[in-house]
Amino acid sequence: MSAIGATVWAIAEGYIPGHSTGDGPALESHETACLLNTGDTPAQVRITLYFKDRAPAGPYRVAVKPRRTLHLRFNDLKDPEPVPRDTDYASVIESDVPIVVQHTRLDSRQPALALLSTVAFPAAP
Repeated sequence: MSAIGATVWAIAEGYIPGHSTGDGPALESHETACLLNTGDTPAQVRITLYFKDRAPAGPYRVAVKPRRTLHLRFNDLKDPEPVPRDTDYASVIESDVPIVVQHTRLDSRQPALALLSTVAFPAAP
């Protein structure tokens, strides 16, 4: 399959709760960007976070192997700084090759957890 997707994506909604009721990483509240690279070359991806009341953070850098997917938890991003908890943010995801981006959140602050998922917004070609 040839590469599909776009090279710039935006997720306008981001928030990682500061606590969880679930046990272990599987049920920890988190934000995830699911990155799909259907092409034949590795995708070099940069993520920049934007906030209401401070300067942006990033870029965070990850690679997605050819013809592979990467489910990247924002909770795990540490360099150049950890993603703050209990803080609204948005993200812009840039790739050197076309990729597809989907956003997912698991909110387990209550025993009746909430899960949401949506495709990110791609920049016009």
